[in-house]
Amino acid sequence: MIYLLIFISKIVENMLATLRLIVVANGKKKLGAILNGVVALVWIFVTSLVIINVNKDPIKIIIFCIGSIVGSYLGSLVEEKIAMGTNMLICIVNEMYEESVKEKLKEYQITTLCEKDKSYSILFIVMKRKETKKISKIIKEIDKDAILISEKIKTINNIV
Repeated sequence: MIYLLIFISKIVENMLATLRLIVVANGKKKLGAILNGVVALVWIFVTSLVIINVNKDPIKIIIFCIGSIVGSYLGSLVEEKIAMGTNMLICIVNEMYEESVKEKLKEYQITTLCEKDKSYSILFIVMKRKETKKISKIIKEIDKDAILISEKIKTINNIV
């Protein structure tokens, strides 16, 4: 029973720590601080379970490490599902597909850069991070040779 408790607690700790990083990276500092406090509480709890009689029961250390590995992996899956924030997709498409892409993605904010005498267009598309894969797939269906670059963006407010 103690092994299961260590394992689950360590998974929860790592998942919350991953979530905290995402939240802070997206500018939610207060929520990040609260999550950090919860992570600290869970860490103290699980570490105290492992340390007690660790010399007589070293399997606790192994369970602790396995829980950490599983927690990190599950945390990354949760992060991918949550996908907070905004991305900009930079798309280099054949010039003849530009209008098709724009029409298919007309609900998104798209800025176009076209250079004279070039056979390509560069599109800058702003979207929720969750939508990046979906939009990339749509673009590739229109222009299979399109080059796509995804960047996380953050709006800058209150510039002095």
